[in-house]
Amino acid sequence: MRIIYKFLLDYFRELGGMDFLAKPTAAFICVVVIILIAWMAHFLTRKIILRVVSRIAKRTKTDWDDILVKNKVFRGLAHLIPALILFYTADFSYPVLHQELGELEPAALELLSKDYYFGLTAFLLKIARFYFTMIIVFVANSVLNAALEIYNTTTYSHHRPIKGYVQLVKIIVFFMAGIMVIAVLLGKDPTVLLAGLGALAAVLILVFKDTILGFVASIQLSANNMVNIGDWIEMKSHRADGTVLDITLNTVKVQNWDKTISTIPTYALVAESFNNWKGMEESGGRRIKRAVSIDMGSIKFCDSAMLSRFEKFDLIRDYVIQKEKELKIYNSGKNLSDEDYISGRHQTNVGIFRKYLEVYLQQHPMINLDMTFLVRQLNPSGKGLPIEIYVFSKDQEWANYEAIQADIFDHIFAVIPEFELKVFQEPTGSDISQLKAEL
Repeated sequence: MRIIYKFLLDYFRELGGMDFLAKPTAAFICVVVIILIAWMAHFLTRKIILRVVSRIAKRTKTDWDDILVKNKVFRGLAHLIPALILFYTADFSYPVLHQELGELEPAALELLSKDYYFGLTAFLLKIARFYFTMIIVFVANSVLNAALEIYNTTTYSHHRPIKGYVQLVKIIVFFMAGIMVIAVLLGKDPTVLLAGLGALAAVLILVFKDTILGFVASIQLSANNMVNIGDWIEMKSHRADGTVLDITLNTVKVQNWDKTISTIPTYALVAESFNNWKGMEESGGRRIKRAVSIDMGSIKFCDSAMLSRFEKFDLIRDYVIQKEKELKIYNSGKNLSDEDYISGRHQTNVGIFRKYLEVYLQQHPMINLDMTFLVRQLNPSGKGLPIEIYVFSKDQEWANYEAIQADIFDHIFAVIPEFELKVFQEPTGSDISQLKAEL
């Protein structure tokens, strides 16, 4: 290119009246030629090399090369050809010297300045270095995206997401690229600029506070296996209740059950409490914890007629007969009179009802008997006596779980009158109207 420049310079000077335009015209034409050559080289590289690489990637059995092509890694590398052309032809307007430019005599400098542009070479080299920096950033970003996508195809990605770490590396790459660009534009040593940033450390910490906290939180979440993509988490402070979609350096995205998206700062999952339902999903059961309130006015001892009727129920027949024998033996030893029945032990309708629920649930095909199984009384209150069901269903799917739970309580509400019990219910408008009509 230096030869072409010299040829054009001499050619335009030989033309009449073009001596003062010879140098800028020759330099302009050379710059245009360099740009055209670089563009043609880039065009051919993209059309030929990238097409060959794409075909090879499609024919291989592995997926990682297809992912590299998809993320435009090779397209970024294709820019190296025009960048190298620009870099190695930038000195066409600079003379070949065996000593530093500042060591020349003023007369020699004035003579050389008639034929060469000293500043044009420095300007073109800055553009070339800037171009190289942008290529490095683009390729590094593409490689990191490809590496993340390749990692996500492995079995480890579900339990150990690395998106936050990849984003941190990207920040470092962009930060270093910014330092390089500033150094190129100012013509300074980048190490000097990096040393000068020490004074701005406090400002940088303030600016990147969320990023630093997010990075530390990402390490803690990953190391302690606190949350993974696909987990069902509940965090009331951020109105999040759903499936984790994405974990990044700064945020965790949760798709709630109403299909809205909640965005939670990553460090909030470490600083605040949240529920992860992963343990439930892996346990083999889902808890059913619900109570039915019994009207305490309907609780009473069982008479012989009630016991005879209960003995007809297959689920509790053996229990009622065995329990009645046990109580008769106990009461006979007390020598109680027929009128003093309250001093002895007797079966109650609510006690037999609790036993019925136990047997009924034990025979239910969708109840997991290997997990906690309770039918218990809770503290009585002004709203009756709560009988709580505390068991686990085998099916953890939300819709199926709700159906199982509803089916159980449908049966409970329907069978309660058979034990001469009443469900407690607060008075309604119809109750008050009926009472007024009776009065």
